[in-house]
Amino acid sequence: MQIAKAVDILLSASPYMEEALMENLINISALARKIKPDVERLTHKKVQENAIIMAISRRPPSCPYPVTKGIRDFMEKLGDLIVRSGLSDHTFENSATLPGCQRQLMEAISNDKDVFCTFSQGVMETTIVTSSSLDKTIKKIFAGEKRISQQTGLSSVSIRLPRDNTRISGIYYHILKQLAWAGINICEVISTSNEISIVVSEQDVRRAFPILMGLKQQQHISPV
Repeated sequence: MQIAKAVDILLSASPYMEEALMENLINISALARKIKPDVERLTHKKVQENAIIMAISRRPPSCPYPVTKGIRDFMEKLGDLIVRSGLSDHTFENSATLPGCQRQLMEAISNDKDVFCTFSQGVMETTIVTSSSLDKTIKKIFAGEKRISQQTGLSSVSIRLPRDNTRISGIYYHILKQLAWAGINICEVISTSNEISIVVSEQDVRRAFPILMGLKQQQHISPV
């Protein structure tokens, strides 16, 4: 395998690395030293550090300008951000009786417009994110279900998305990477066609909110 091909494989496996290179945030010499063992493993030969530096420098950017410009324009149209605190996360194994429990819960809160409640059903399990005030109600209604996990002390930041969000690639990546770079752990991501809610710990929401709010004020994403 050629050195350039090995470098391409290694950098393509790390979207963060690629973007940092595009923004000139990485010392190429330091990066070459870091990936040198992996390049040698892929090429099955000893490789000079200068050859890796040259391969990185000559590597064409992988993200075309129309995409980054589309993301920039999209972020400027983000809707309001809504923060909800005091949330809990309950995950149950899917069963034939679980939908009935969900209906009971919805009936129990039908007249309470102040509570937060969402359902995310996967192939094997279902997660319910609700206001912590419903913890006792959920424990009672879902007593016969197999609980997989439960988290408390959570908050969510909900973002209204422009209606064309499904036609622009990289939107969710661009939103979530900001939190990842800040070392903020995401407990859940809940999405509908035009809305995304990001659930984090209550300790992290104070850092997450200004980061997400800053997306609306971004005026520049470097073209490539």
